[in-house]
Amino acid sequence: MMNDRPSILTILVDADACPVKDEIYRVAARYRAEVFVVSNAAFRIPQDPSIHRVVVDDGFDAADDWIAEEAARVGPRCVVVTADILLADRCLKAGARVLAHNGKIFDKAGIGSAVAMRAIMADLRSGMDGVTGGPPPFGKADRSNFLQALDRVMVALSRMPG
Repeated sequence: MMNDRPSILTILVDADACPVKDEIYRVAARYRAEVFVVSNAAFRIPQDPSIHRVVVDDGFDAADDWIAEEAARVGPRCVVVTADILLADRCLKAGARVLAHNGKIFDKAGIGSAVAMRAIMADLRSGMDGVTGGPPPFGKADRSNFLQALDRVMVALSRMPG
């Protein structure tokens, strides 16, 4: 866990399948934010004192639990980057801002319908005998949308009173 410095902006990254880690590091440096890269396996991160690797055990939702607990502790000066709708819901309830890798901003107004749609899609997939879909391929527009969204969120957070 990070030290108790509420004036520091914090970015928590659900990192196992995150395609925008390098972009997060660059934006974090610009805003002097702490970054916690949370995963079930160790992988390389930049050697930077503000970027921290957190490797959790392989338990079910261990990374999600760590991120949600840290988001609750940090509160409104926290951004969570995840594509996991259930984790997004938990982090929004904790007061964090939440972005998907493609720049989609999860908010309290829309998260309920996103959770419901996720459940509907899971039910549909379970009845299709192994036929599954998935998200569309990640592209340049997604990367650009993410950078713009993260920058907007960081500007808003940096203007909050410390």
